[in-house]
Amino acid sequence: METIDYLTDYYERYDEEGRLTSRHGMVEYITTMKYVEKYLKPGMRVIEIGAATGRYSHALARKGTHVDAVELVEHNIEIFRKNTIEGEPVTVTQGNAMDLSAFESNTYDITLLLGPMYHLFTTEDKLKALSEAVRVTKKGGIVFAAYCMGDASILSFGFARGEIFNIIEKCMINTETFDTFSNPWDLFELHRKEDIDKLRSAFPVTQLHFVASDGYTNHMRETVDQMDDKMYELYLKYHLAVCERQDMIGYSNHTLDIFRKE
Repeated sequence: METIDYLTDYYERYDEEGRLTSRHGMVEYITTMKYVEKYLKPGMRVIEIGAATGRYSHALARKGTHVDAVELVEHNIEIFRKNTIEGEPVTVTQGNAMDLSAFESNTYDITLLLGPMYHLFTTEDKLKALSEAVRVTKKGGIVFAAYCMGDASILSFGFARGEIFNIIEKCMINTETFDTFSNPWDLFELHRKEDIDKLRSAFPVTQLHFVASDGYTNHMRETVDQMDDKMYELYLKYHLAVCERQDMIGYSNHTLDIFRKE
């Protein structure tokens, strides 16, 4: 099977819409939007590469921002189109993050790469996707690149759920360093911060923020989902206060690398 086949099969069965609307899933969404809105100004153009069902694209378009979305999986595009309201300044195109030749260079003020780096498994492919994201961004524009993190997955899926020996048997972990290894059939590529720093260093960009998008949330998702409004608001306040602390990064299942094109 090709990577696209694994992804299509996964997203046809998985509730991507629901992932970011549960209380624990909303932490990642709220955090990402907070940082996007920090740089968003009226009249800006945004491209979302790997837009999935359009959660971010639609939210930004409904604020009056022109958004061009690119998504690989047809099933996600169908949901994206169903969720588009009349007059919404958003387009969606089927395409691959590693080849954005349909889009001109130096076009977008903000580029969102919030999904593709989850599903690319070679350094070459990762650099292609980052290169294309940087290329279509204007000089001085901002790129948001999201990643899945290895240590958080080892803790939450490996140890907490008792899958650690199965993961070791599949040769997905170095049991000396606890580095992780993924293949396309594993669906998700896992990183450490030093891996992400190395990828970014290949480009003429300046890092602005490195954010633990969901922090410790996924390790206590049931607790978060059961919080009342007052407790949840306090938890969000805490999370947003500490999400850039580097000692918190490894515990986050998702991170957000934010950088400016020079």
